[in-house]
Amino acid sequence: MEDPDGLFKSYDIRGIVGDQIHPTICYQIGEAFASLMAEEDVNLKKILVGHDMRPSAKELVPAFMQGVASVGIDVVSLGLCSTDMLYFASGSLNSPGVIFTASHNPSEYNGIKLCRAGAGPIGAESGLFEIRNRIQLERGQPVNPKGSISKEDVLEDFVSHILGFVDHKALVPLHVVVDVANGMGGLVVPAVFEHLPFKLDLMFGELDGTFPNHPADPLNPENLVDIQQRVKSSHADVGLAFDGDADRVFLIDELGKPLSGSTTTALVARNILEREPGSSIIHNLICSRSVTEAIEKYGGKALRSKVGHSYIKQMMAETEAAFGGEHSGHYYFRDNYRADSGLIAALIVLQQMSVKKVPLSSLRVEYERYSSTGEINFRVKNPKEVVSRIGKVFSEYENDFLDGLTVNAGKWWFNLRPSNTEPLLRLNLEAEDLATMENELANLYELLEEFIEHESGGD
Repeated sequence: MEDPDGLFKSYDIRGIVGDQIHPTICYQIGEAFASLMAEEDVNLKKILVGHDMRPSAKELVPAFMQGVASVGIDVVSLGLCSTDMLYFASGSLNSPGVIFTASHNPSEYNGIKLCRAGAGPIGAESGLFEIRNRIQLERGQPVNPKGSISKEDVLEDFVSHILGFVDHKALVPLHVVVDVANGMGGLVVPAVFEHLPFKLDLMFGELDGTFPNHPADPLNPENLVDIQQRVKSSHADVGLAFDGDADRVFLIDELGKPLSGSTTTALVARNILEREPGSSIIHNLICSRSVTEAIEKYGGKALRSKVGHSYIKQMMAETEAAFGGEHSGHYYFRDNYRADSGLIAALIVLQQMSVKKVPLSSLRVEYERYSSTGEINFRVKNPKEVVSRIGKVFSEYENDFLDGLTVNAGKWWFNLRPSNTEPLLRLNLEAEDLATMENELANLYELLEEFIEHESGGD
């Protein structure tokens, strides 16, 4: 089946409410998802459904639940929850799960993230497009539900689970500023922190899916200005910036400077390896070289993955890796059903600060020896063809095509990969020093210039 509305992405379902995502399509997706899960597990009894704070959930979620019930599968409504809370429920209750969220997108968007029982991943290559193909183009009338719909609150159990990842006795009363951007962090962060010795300074904690203060996208530096100012003005020890569904986090040190996802990955990896020497740690291929070096320095086995949660979760299952990190701020834990949780990652870093008794600005230094461009996006007509042509230019260097093109030139390296959802190329380049980074970036710009239609910055 075609996807004329462009709803089905590589990792989830997402679109503009009314135009792309509406009750009718949500009913059909619920029906298709439930039928697929029932075929995979003939003993399936229930599917868990949660949602974030977006106003459109009121009309979209009931339609989805009716679609699930029409197949004869019971629905357990979790109500308001973060994405990592949904993954916890799916893992602990061993049931497929769904959360309605559009993560960091503006308020006019909504979407659906899905997982199998045990928080097993569902992506483009692992069931998501099969769900798309099951949806009938004709708009049929909803049938009388055969399954039941009930409610369950898992917040208390989720909080207990999260708290189990840190040694409470090792923690000291750090001053922590947390910007949840009116997202689901406003529910889960206070619930966790009330059990810890930290002084919590919560910013924009009211759940409001219209995002009245700033977008819930911490990848955009503009959305970090408020928390950076608060950290510095209040002389706080650290800042934590969550996205809309609270599964990603970015850290701000006491000087107001953000940490990259690579630096946080390295920090968490070190903590994991101190507790579990010799463990396998996964990083995606756009992470800084410092991540691999840190994993190996502290006795771990570094495993390289494609970008995307479904790839990392699959590799974790195959290798029993203890932890996986992405440059985009997703951090995955074997003991969290291989699912990602910004809360767990943040608490582990706070524990490191407590134990080592040094500020975050000092902890980060070891992992920031290189100069990086960050992610730069280029709009081109045929991304895959461009990658192939650039690959030929660098054929004499060490390279591979695991996910786009990765070239290792010793003192510098880069990855150039097509976006999974847009006609974009994404470039990440890193070098041993700033001058080399700027020089090689200029060379790549020159090579790409003939292909570029429109350039847009940021991740």
